[in-house]
Amino acid sequence: MTENFTRRTALTGGLAVSAASCATAPSLTSHIAVREAAAGTFAHGVASGDPAPNGVIIWTRVSLDIETQDTINVQWEAATDSDFSVNVASGETTTNAARDWTVKVELGNLTPGSQYFYRFRVGDKTSPVGRTRTLPASNVEKARFAIVSCSNYPFGYFNVYDLIAQQDDLDAVIHLGDYIYEYSTEGYGGPSGKALDRNHSPTHEIITLSDYRTRHAQYKSDAASQAMHAAHPVIVTWDDHETSNNSWTDGAENHDMSEGEWEARRRAALQAYYEWMPVREPEGNAAAFFRSFSFGDLLTLTAIETRLMARSKQWEYAEVVPQLKNQADVDKFMTETLWDESREMLGAAQIAYIQKTLSDSKAAGQPWRLIANQIIMAAVNAADLTPHVTEQDILDLEAQWAPARSFIKSSALGLPSNFDAWDGYPAARERFYDTVDSAGRDGLLVLTGDTHTWWANDLKRHNGEQMGVELGVHSVTSPSPYRKEFLGGKGEEYALLTNRENKDVRYLSGEDHGFIDLTVTHEDAEAKFVAVDTIEKLEYNAFTKVSFKIKNRNGASGFTGARGLTLKERFLF
Repeated sequence: MTENFTRRTALTGGLAVSAASCATAPSLTSHIAVREAAAGTFAHGVASGDPAPNGVIIWTRVSLDIETQDTINVQWEAATDSDFSVNVASGETTTNAARDWTVKVELGNLTPGSQYFYRFRVGDKTSPVGRTRTLPASNVEKARFAIVSCSNYPFGYFNVYDLIAQQDDLDAVIHLGDYIYEYSTEGYGGPSGKALDRNHSPTHEIITLSDYRTRHAQYKSDAASQAMHAAHPVIVTWDDHETSNNSWTDGAENHDMSEGEWEARRRAALQAYYEWMPVREPEGNAAAFFRSFSFGDLLTLTAIETRLMARSKQWEYAEVVPQLKNQADVDKFMTETLWDESREMLGAAQIAYIQKTLSDSKAAGQPWRLIANQIIMAAVNAADLTPHVTEQDILDLEAQWAPARSFIKSSALGLPSNFDAWDGYPAARERFYDTVDSAGRDGLLVLTGDTHTWWANDLKRHNGEQMGVELGVHSVTSPSPYRKEFLGGKGEEYALLTNRENKDVRYLSGEDHGFIDLTVTHEDAEAKFVAVDTIEKLEYNAFTKVSFKIKNRNGASGFTGARGLTLKERFLF
């Protein structure tokens, strides 16, 4: 008798079942990452970001014998060609130690939807040339983005950035956070950094303004990072590691009082961030880093802030699990405690901004509304790991992640897999969905980082109504909890098990670092999950793992097709 395959039967045999299948082998292209970074006066390269229809921010940093200087004069110019034969703007600005010798200029009076080149000069020294684009203002056939997240310097080479730099027709790079990491050389990523001679600088965990500036300088010194920034404008959000791991309004998991007051650390981190990133700075509250970008008649991208402005403290497995003595305790936690209406993620001011932005997009007739979001929004419960892991597996995992034992124990209880994600704030998620609903839910496409994992998820309200689609990007370098090596070599099967047990998860993979190549047209959107085969050397191959088609239908966006899935992944999709 022929068996009818379903999401549940597709993994018969549990974690012992291989993920291999008859999927077509991806086509590889060979690359050698750029090795030479800028040097001398402009040793941190150039960058652009926060594009508008008539302007864009351009950035650099001056590296001179600056100890004896109070102020440095910096000339800048922009042109329509890389030879600067047709200049459209030029001027002079200054920088000093108070802004760590960084330079930001807002270009204006530019033509919408156009390409420009820019450069800086100090005396007879000229910076590398950067290329940027303004936003389109009217009729737009398509928009194309590279979406990235989680670039941890010691974990490997930034080959993903190198590959993005080689793309010719991107409208922007959307970086979803964890642009830098705060750890010491003895912390997260330390062993990899020592093996690759990519140790963090400074070597201690960053806490002070000087520390954060030095860490940003190191990341901007990377050749592949410089190439990406010089090639495309960026639209960035921050996540937690720009300050400290699992941060919220009043603290962070990776911060204690021996490191000083949290507010002082947060203030230092944000000052360095605004100095070193090509972004407009919010007026008033420095944590209110949310804004939007309109692409003609096609889409609006809203970059939200989910860490420092309003977020309540996360639940921790080690705190929650010991309190759950029986099923009644579990039920009360899941239906009452977790759903506490007072627990915030976005806050009233940001919700009001999102409401207006989405409503304006809908009124303008744009078919798509994109959200640049840090953390997984879809509902994802932990798959029960207890039958599949040994005591040695737990000990090995605890060496990498302290809450491992509590998490594995809790996986049998049907709890969310990640309290730090939107699952830890379900009432706040429903408030966000209320906001989307009030503007019209069609065209919602949420772009998510943080987990170092590929995701294709349906977004549904608590009552099951389809709200839209979520695309989660793997990391530039940081390791995934669903990679093969995780859980004693069972990580890939754990990904499949998690996929099977969560119907809103359509695709999940922890293998292969990369970026999402997203093309949006009036009719549909296509997301290609583009990967590199190594981050441990500069010679690498690139390939498309999988791709997904998304359309608006029945009042909400949804997946309409997928290519490149393995046999098991296709059954689960």
